[in-house]
Amino acid sequence: MSEFSLRKQGAEDVSASPQWDITFRSLTVGYGEHVVLRDINATLPGGKVSVILGGSGCGKSTLLRHIIGLSRPLGGSVHIGGQDMFALPPAQARRIRRRMGVLFQDGALLGALSLVQNVALPLTEHVRLPKAVIREAALRVLRLVGLEDFADYYPNQLSGGMRKRAGLARAIIAEPRILLCDEPTSGLDPITAARMDALLLSLHERFPDMSIVVVSHDLDSLRAIADHVLVLREGRAVFSGSLEALETCDDPYLRQFLRREADAGDVAAQDSESDPRVRRAIAAWLDA
Repeated sequence: MSEFSLRKQGAEDVSASPQWDITFRSLTVGYGEHVVLRDINATLPGGKVSVILGGSGCGKSTLLRHIIGLSRPLGGSVHIGGQDMFALPPAQARRIRRRMGVLFQDGALLGALSLVQNVALPLTEHVRLPKAVIREAALRVLRLVGLEDFADYYPNQLSGGMRKRAGLARAIIAEPRILLCDEPTSGLDPITAARMDALLLSLHERFPDMSIVVVSHDLDSLRAIADHVLVLREGRAVFSGSLEALETCDDPYLRQFLRREADAGDVAAQDSESDPRVRRAIAAWLDA
């Protein structure tokens, strides 16, 4: 995989291993003085499908931002392929980030561009090649995700699942070492979600050295694709290990999460009298 070489005079060659681990060491992240995650110590193994799991608002997407390098940690470090991302010179850090592909939660396609133009965007912006060559490269990855026939459609002409698959095609057009997926099955019906899971597994087979990280709280997806699982809760990492170890774990919270059981105190809706003025105003509006 010489095309991914990061050789630089005086710098360590992180491409010596084709599979890049992602390691968090005493990582604390947040926004300003607000701490979202504290003292995270875990490794997402290279060449595997890792799922970052947890309830809504637990910090999954925030952790993803720090892997990408969009935000700096409040403390600790993020190591990609053995390199401390936030201790590297900016040019070296950019070389590593270029080898990451990102599938955003909603696909993040540009409405004014056709599907093939959206997918080709990383090449259009960053390399000098004839337009025909770039288009063929985009068509190739659209073929991989089953969307070649829709290459000249626009995002508003496609279903949500198709837009996500197009976003995935764009994320892999440069054959990244690391593929980061933020809620790839969110908002999809069960059949379309299962197709997305199957597509991720197919890509993993095609690119076995690629490290795939999926942020999710979809338990069906977890069980379909995960080799490794990192579980976040209340600002901490409460589990990091294989899917098999997670399924047999006897931690009460993890058992509750995997069984989709609500806390007893959260089940019933709280009784509260509505304001009679509001009821009268609504009644007048409905009868007008």
